[in-house]
Amino acid sequence: MSKHRFIASLLLSTSLLSGCATIVGESTQTLPIMSSPSDARILITDEKGMQIFKGLTPTSVVLQKSDGSYWGKKSFTVEISKEGYETQVIPVTASANGWYIAGNLFFGGLIGYFIVDPLNGGMYTLSPEHVNANFGNKLTENNEDLDKSISIVLLEDVPESMRKDMKKIN
Repeated sequence: MSKHRFIASLLLSTSLLSGCATIVGESTQTLPIMSSPSDARILITDEKGMQIFKGLTPTSVVLQKSDGSYWGKKSFTVEISKEGYETQVIPVTASANGWYIAGNLFFGGLIGYFIVDPLNGGMYTLSPEHVNANFGNKLTENNEDLDKSISIVLLEDVPESMRKDMKKIN
């Protein structure tokens, strides 16, 4: 066998044993998390309810995109809370990326689609790609906290649990 044939067969076998998303993608993704105001508490849990991260904003967290099993995409719940504000819960989910879909169509073939990439997290992209919690106006349990003043807020900024105590003025 000539040297050129050997190199060509080596390249062909390597391409058949790999998927495009596995070659190009990463098994982890960095998720930047911010809030306004800052120093909000962050709790990240995975699809099994296991705590993955606990900290304060602003920060960045490296998350696994796959659990390592066949078609094992991960999902997370990011809970951001700050005293005096309504807690925000943001789901983070994995979905197939363009390298998996289009790359295997042209380069990886069936082996990439059904064997290599489904075992590696590189085929997934976590969405949203960043989290920015904007807490808006501070909530209070009663007007005593505001020195008997009146607060004007948008209805959607008032938690459901407090709406029953609202009084119509006009």
